[in-house]
Amino acid sequence: MSEKRPVSPLAWVPSLYFAMGLPFVVLNMVSAVLFKDLGIPDARIAFWTSLIMWPWTIKFLWSPFLEIFRTKKFFVVATQLLSGVMFGVAALALHLPSFFAVTVAVFAVVAFSGATHDIAADGVYMSELSTRDQAKYIGWQGAFYNLAKLVATGGLVWFAGWLYERSSAEGAAAFDAYVHAWTVVLAILCGLLLLLGCYHGRMLPSGAAAAGGHSLGEGLRGLKEVIAAFFTKKHIWYYIAFIILYRLGEGFVMKIVPLFLKADTAAGGLGLTNQQIGLYYGTFGAGAFLVGSLLAGYYIAARGLRRTLFTLCCVFNVPFVVYALLAFFQPSSMWLVGGGIVVEYFGYGFGFVGLTLFMIQQVAPGRHQMAHYAFASGIMNLSVMLTGAVSGYLSDWLGYSLFFVVVMLATIPAFVMTRFIPFTYPDGNKTE
Repeated sequence: MSEKRPVSPLAWVPSLYFAMGLPFVVLNMVSAVLFKDLGIPDARIAFWTSLIMWPWTIKFLWSPFLEIFRTKKFFVVATQLLSGVMFGVAALALHLPSFFAVTVAVFAVVAFSGATHDIAADGVYMSELSTRDQAKYIGWQGAFYNLAKLVATGGLVWFAGWLYERSSAEGAAAFDAYVHAWTVVLAILCGLLLLLGCYHGRMLPSGAAAAGGHSLGEGLRGLKEVIAAFFTKKHIWYYIAFIILYRLGEGFVMKIVPLFLKADTAAGGLGLTNQQIGLYYGTFGAGAFLVGSLLAGYYIAARGLRRTLFTLCCVFNVPFVVYALLAFFQPSSMWLVGGGIVVEYFGYGFGFVGLTLFMIQQVAPGRHQMAHYAFASGIMNLSVMLTGAVSGYLSDWLGYSLFFVVVMLATIPAFVMTRFIPFTYPDGNKTE
C-alpha cells in the first residue's frame, strides 16, 4: 500500500471523507429508521443507537496508538474494509430470530472501526496538506462528508421505502418486505466501503510513517502525554466552549427535524412520507449543501479563517429559523418545504467547514496533531450527542413551533464567542 507517486488531493480528499461519513450517518440516523421499520420499540432504539455512538466521543483514548503503529494509510484502508465486511454481516443478521441484538453488536464493531478511521483519515489530511491547501480543500472535505449523510438519509432511506413498496405489492408480509429492503441497503453499504478501501489502497498518500515505540506501555504513556498537552494549550478552555456552542443549535434539531417533517399536521408537523423526506434531502438538500461547502472552502482560502469565521458561524446557525417558519405556517407546497431545506442545507454546508478548519489549524497543531484533532472532534460529537438525547423531551414539552424558537435562542452564545475568539496561530503558516 505504499504510494508510488504524488497525486492531486482531489483524487483522495472527496472519497476519503465520503467514506468517513457513511458509517457515522448510518449508525446515528439510518439505523433508527431501520429498527423502527422492523418493529423495535422507540425506547430501545433510542437507547442502543445512542450507546453505540460512544466510540466517536472517546476515540482520543486510542489515537496515540495510531501514531506509533503502522502508517495512517494502513488504518484508513483496514477500517474501510472492516466496516464494509461488518455491514455485510449485518445484512445477514437481519434474517436471524434475535436480529436486533446481533445487529446492534455488529454495528458496535462498525462504530469502533469508523471512529478509528476518522482519526487516521484526519491525520492523513493534516500531515499531507499545507495550511493553505487545508483551507482550499476543506470545502471538498465537508461537502463529501455530508454528501454521505445525504446519500444515506436521503437516497438509501428512499430506496428502502421503494423496495418495501415493491415487495408489498408482490404480496410479501410487511416484516418480510422490510427485511428484504434493508438487507439490500446494507449490502450496498458493504459494497461501497469495500470498493473505497481498494481504491484508497492505491490512491491515498501514506500520511507519514509511524513514530515508533511498539509497546503498550509506551502507548499508555503517550496517551497521558496527549491529554496533558491538550489541556495546557493556549486558550484551550475558550476553544472547548467554542466547539460545544458552535453546533449547539444543530445538535438540538438533528434528531427532531426528520420527526417534524414526518409528523401529522394535527401534531404540528408537515405530514411528509419517507420517500418525500428522502427526495428533498437527496436532491434539493444535496445540491445546496455541496454548493455551500465548496464555496466556503474557496472563500476561506481567499480571505483567511480569522476574517471569515464570524460570517461562517452566522451562515451556519441563522438558517435554522427556516424550521421555525415551517412549524408556524405548515405549508403544503413542495416548493416552500424544499426551498426551506435548500436554505438550511446551504447554510449548513457553508458554515460547517469553519469549525472543522478551526479545529485543524487552531486546536490540533503541535506534536500530537492527529490525536488532538481526534480529542477536539470527540468533544464536538459529545456536544451533539447530548443535545440530541434531550431534544426529544424538549420538543415534546414545548411543541415543534416553540422548540425551534428556543433553538434559535440557543445559537446566540455561539455568535458572541465567535466574534471575540482569539487565534493562537496566524492564517497561512503551517505549524509542525
